[in-house]
Amino acid sequence: MTNAATRTEPFAHPALLYRSDREYLAGTVPFLLDGMAAAEPVAVAAPAPRLELIRAELGATAAEVHFVDMTRAGRNPGRIIPSVLRSFADARTAGRVRIIGEPIWPGRTAVEYPACVQHEALINVAFQGRDVTILCPYDARALPSDVIADAHATHPVVIDAGRERASTAYALERVLARCNERLLHPPGAATVHFDSDALPTSRDFAVREARERGMSDARVQDLALVVAELTTNSVVHGGGSGTLRIWAESEQIVCEVQDNGHLADPLAGRHPVRIEQLGGRGLFLVHFLSDLVRVHTGEDGTTVRSYVART
Repeated sequence: MTNAATRTEPFAHPALLYRSDREYLAGTVPFLLDGMAAAEPVAVAAPAPRLELIRAELGATAAEVHFVDMTRAGRNPGRIIPSVLRSFADARTAGRVRIIGEPIWPGRTAVEYPACVQHEALINVAFQGRDVTILCPYDARALPSDVIADAHATHPVVIDAGRERASTAYALERVLARCNERLLHPPGAATVHFDSDALPTSRDFAVREARERGMSDARVQDLALVVAELTTNSVVHGGGSGTLRIWAESEQIVCEVQDNGHLADPLAGRHPVRIEQLGGRGLFLVHFLSDLVRVHTGEDGTTVRSYVART
């Protein structure tokens, strides 16, 4: 791979478009071998079938690679930066780090996809100025054309048919603005308003509504923690009060909290949490417990929506 992405910026974030297993291996395995030859730590976070392809091709040298099943670790795209990418990169204090990250695969739902695009855009913010290369493969034979167009918009460099070029469609700010879309809730959502005195009541309300909609006890506990974090954040940072809504959607229970606050940090909830850190864990915990998180923030307030599987 050439160094077109790193001529003026140490961080490199190319998209790899592939149309066959052979193209996938041709774009990923040399990337890993070059890193190992340079004594650079290397990791692959991808769906399990892709991990097996790379392992088989690498043979014994696969032992030097850190493998992560992205369909599990990255089911909620909001977890990928802190818990997959930063977790690996931050453990290395010197030299370049190489990571293959495949967060978008055929089978991602229409509800999940906007969060995936937002994640790809935010990688450029989270790693700006760092000696890290994150190569993102896209299955161009199976993914829709608009997904491939988004790959061009979220990656400064695109590799296609073995050729690496600067993306003329790269548009970080436009993509982030598009992903910050207003979240419309269904008219039948159960709703309660809360303030500092009603925090326990709002949590009990969410637990009751989730159980009535068939949520298992284990996931109810996750949902209760999500609601506690979001409502407390609203009281402390969102104007002292807010509105909690909850409803069922497919196999998930959805809860959302709306308040008058504004999130100025686009990476809120995606910063790794230090052991000694006091506070600032709320949105990180929400991402960790949820199967999907969507956020809209503006001058008129913020809405955080959490999706949690019923079982």
